[in-house]
Amino acid sequence: MQIKDFKLDEKLKELTDHRTTELSIACYKTTISRNVNGFIPFHWHEEIQLVLITRGEGVFQINEEKIGLKEGEGLFINSGQLHMAEENPESGCDYICLNISPLYLLSHELYPRYVYPYVKATNLPYLWIGPNTAWEQFILNSILSIHRLIEKEPLYFELDTFMLINQTWKELIINGMPLQYDEVEAIKQSRMKHMLHYIHLHYGEKIMLDDIATAGQLSRAECCRYFKTMLRKTPLTYVTDYRIQQSLVLIQQPERNVTEVSGIKCI
Repeated sequence: MQIKDFKLDEKLKELTDHRTTELSIACYKTTISRNVNGFIPFHWHEEIQLVLITRGEGVFQINEEKIGLKEGEGLFINSGQLHMAEENPESGCDYICLNISPLYLLSHELYPRYVYPYVKATNLPYLWIGPNTAWEQFILNSILSIHRLIEKEPLYFELDTFMLINQTWKELIINGMPLQYDEVEAIKQSRMKHMLHYIHLHYGEKIMLDDIATAGQLSRAECCRYFKTMLRKTPLTYVTDYRIQQSLVLIQQPERNVTEVSGIKCI
């Protein structure tokens, strides 16, 4: 399965249903350049995400950090983190994407101790996973195995998938970073999401810098600093880029006409 258009709500939360009929997970192969935008735009979701590059090279941005990935390398992206992806030019980047509901990782009894603190940790937005150590190689192999299991659905594939996910999570929490929770960092991420939420609600209207700053409870200068740090662009440049993204999505919908698409206002 290839997701060409990421459905997002006004808060930039992805609306794609990350689950199969039996499991609270989704696993599919993605070619970055085949997305309607030519890249995977910024979004977030409650599910944790595991990525394995199967061809080419990609650049993933999680919050304000960019990470380059080559074939055979992977990435863990924590729950609720803003992220996007683009390929290195002409590399034709493909990757396997495994999204897992945190509630599916372990039993309800073990969730408070071994899941909740990790998905809420502010020092754990992502982990780069390379083929260098036994535990990293296990995780990369598990992503491949889970993808095959879900594609072919052999007998008892649900049990095999669940056990692989359990072991993968164990390797991550044993070998990952120490847990920290920073209230300042949590507030920063929340403010960024509120500003993006405002833009996605009102992108068809005239938007001023003051409006965006107010949505994040920030001054104009602080608002600009947030966008420059996290998204590498100014707030109003982001507004223009988002309008273009939405126009591309609308053009793909046969029930929309050119007049409707051109009705999106630009500053």
